[in-house]
Amino acid sequence: MVGGFGSVGQPDALIEGLIEQGARDLTIIANNAGAGHVGLAKLMAAERVRKIICSFPRSAGSVVFEELFQAGKLELEIVPQGTLAERIRAAGAGIPGFYTATTVGTQLAEGKESKIFDGRPYVLERALQADIALIQAWRTDRMGNCLYRESGRNFNPVMAMAARMTVVQSCGMVPLEDMDPEAIVTPGIFVERIVVVPDETRAASLDRKAA
Repeated sequence: MVGGFGSVGQPDALIEGLIEQGARDLTIIANNAGAGHVGLAKLMAAERVRKIICSFPRSAGSVVFEELFQAGKLELEIVPQGTLAERIRAAGAGIPGFYTATTVGTQLAEGKESKIFDGRPYVLERALQADIALIQAWRTDRMGNCLYRESGRNFNPVMAMAARMTVVQSCGMVPLEDMDPEAIVTPGIFVERIVVVPDETRAASLDRKAA
C-alpha cells in the first residue's frame, strides 16, 4: 500500500528507497496511479509494478500509467474510492468483507457475490490487506505514534492499520512527551519502521500558520 491522495501525503522518499532496493513484480494499492515521473509513477516507469489497485488510474499527468497499460505491461483493478477506503479499513479492523450497493449493476460487480437486504441489492467486497504499507506522517515520536496535517491524512491512517508491516516517512521527529495523546491519529502499535525525511520548507510554513 502506498499512501497519498495524488502527490499529497505520498511517501516519495520511501518509494525511492523501494526502487533502489530492487523489489519487482509488485501489486500496488493506492488512491491513484501516479503523475509525472516521480514517486509512484517513477516506480512504475522502472517496470517494478505488475498490478495496481486504485480508484483513479487516469488523472492529469498520468502518462506513465497510460503508456504501460496500453502496452499490456500493467494490470489494473479499479475500485470506487469509498469502497477502496472501506476495504482497507475492514482489513485493519479484522473484518473479512462487507456488502455495498456502490457497484450494483456495473461491470465492477461481475463475478462477485450479491445479496438482497431490505429489498435492495448489495455486492460483497473483500477486505484488502497488504504485506507492507508505505505512508507519510507530519510528525512522529520514537514509539511510532503519528500526526498528520490537513489533507496529508487521506489514506495514510487506514493503510497503516491494514498492512503486516508499516513503514512511515516522517517529516519530523518529536520527543515522546511532546506528543499530545488526544491528537494522535495512528498509534505506534501499527508502526514497525520510521524514516525521518525533513520537509524544512513546508514545515516552516505550516508551523508559522499553526502559530
